[in-house]
Amino acid sequence: MDITSILSIITIAFLGSFGHCIGMCGGIAIAYASTKIDSHTPRKIQALSHLLYSLGRVTTYTVLGAVFGFAGGVATFSNTTNGILLLVAGTAMVLTGLSLIGKIKFLSLIECSVSKSSWYQERFAKLLGAKSLFSFYLLGLLNGLLPCGFVYFFAITAASTASAFWGAAVMFIFGISTIPAMFSLSFFVGIFNNTSVRRVMLRLASIAVIVFGLYTLYRGYDFIFNPEASILNCH
Repeated sequence: MDITSILSIITIAFLGSFGHCIGMCGGIAIAYASTKIDSHTPRKIQALSHLLYSLGRVTTYTVLGAVFGFAGGVATFSNTTNGILLLVAGTAMVLTGLSLIGKIKFLSLIECSVSKSSWYQERFAKLLGAKSLFSFYLLGLLNGLLPCGFVYFFAITAASTASAFWGAAVMFIFGISTIPAMFSLSFFVGIFNNTSVRRVMLRLASIAVIVFGLYTLYRGYDFIFNPEASILNCH
């Protein structure tokens, strides 16, 4: 994977986490922070709890990335099919970017609410009532399973690598890049729930997503017409 792709993933995930992710998963973060952690809990333990929660999310994302990357590798047999996969990924990225700024409803159409299922609610309630540090990690694992358009965007990117290793790497980088926002939310709820701050972050993220989507479209075109192109490198 080239450095441009890695930097793009970090930028998009970091900016998007202060907009879309806080809006999507902020309620869960606030719920567990207010239920599982009290004011008498030492700051170091609180920090470790939030970190374990985020690492749980990252673990789920990484596993999903490996699965999608493997599936992308199985599904691709030639430069043409690889190029088509990249074109589909690039198109989805551009639609995601337009959705983040409210131009279309692409993300809302593909997001469904698993959180309303009895299976999810039972396990969520059980983990909310648990006080062990490991329960924070398990809650993060569960949170990572929630359908989210932003996660789908990176899952498509993972699939476009056609590699379980690089697919896992894409989702790992994505997950790590969202930690600052989700970690900070528990301490500074008011700042990141501020409408103007979130709006700015969403617009920056949407521009980055669209630019990376156009870049991916170019790579798809190049892959189809360049016999020596590699799925993990641009030319």
